[in-house]
Amino acid sequence: MMINDGEKLEPLGSGIKVIVSEEHSFGTDTVLLANFASPRKNDIACELGTGCGAIPLIWCRDDAPAHVTAVDIQGSACSLLQRSVELNSLQERITVLHSDLLDLKGKAALSSFDLVVCNPPYKAAGTGIVNPGEAHKIARHEFTCTMDDIVRVAAGLLNFSGRFCLCQRPERLSDIICSMRRYGIEPKRLRFVQQRLNKEPKLFLIEGRRGGRPNGLRTEPVLLIEDQNGGLSQEMIDIYGAYKEEYL
Repeated sequence: MMINDGEKLEPLGSGIKVIVSEEHSFGTDTVLLANFASPRKNDIACELGTGCGAIPLIWCRDDAPAHVTAVDIQGSACSLLQRSVELNSLQERITVLHSDLLDLKGKAALSSFDLVVCNPPYKAAGTGIVNPGEAHKIARHEFTCTMDDIVRVAAGLLNFSGRFCLCQRPERLSDIICSMRRYGIEPKRLRFVQQRLNKEPKLFLIEGRRGGRPNGLRTEPVLLIEDQNGGLSQEMIDIYGAYKEEYL
């Protein structure tokens, strides 16, 4: 059976659908990261901690990249994505890899990816209220890996000048930049996300290049989720793109 009890199909537009569950779903930050990373048509990409796999599916909907390796430590997440891959006949475009990202040796080729992305746990270990469910705890807290681990693994997977993109809470920005530079990834592009004009940023998106020259970080205009009337901003409508009418 393609869909199990407690699961549902979420339309992504252009006929592409993702199977989600209460434990493994996706939100605005996932959509923003998929858009921010924007792989090229011939890229070989990897997502660390893919969850239900919305990012690889969104990319394939838009006909890029050439191939995605989607990694997750949770078997339940990998099962969802594998069935989504089969449902959308994307077996040649997406490889689902059930693995701890700290144990990728021999499973994913080092120095071979043009793009690595991650929507990591936002809460450092020992901070915040711990989610009771195992899936939510792994997704939202640094229990199975740290932010430093994620950057180190990404650096090992990327080819020279390959891109690493992630989203994170603003209070983690200094940690991210320090980790990137520690492992030879130079931050090159940064964008903050605000709910509305008079609110503090709630999220940032950052891109670094492996082996990039120091300095040259470009800060892009703030991305506003809402317009002045409280509805979605025009840019958010454009980002939702092909599935905005189904998703909103």
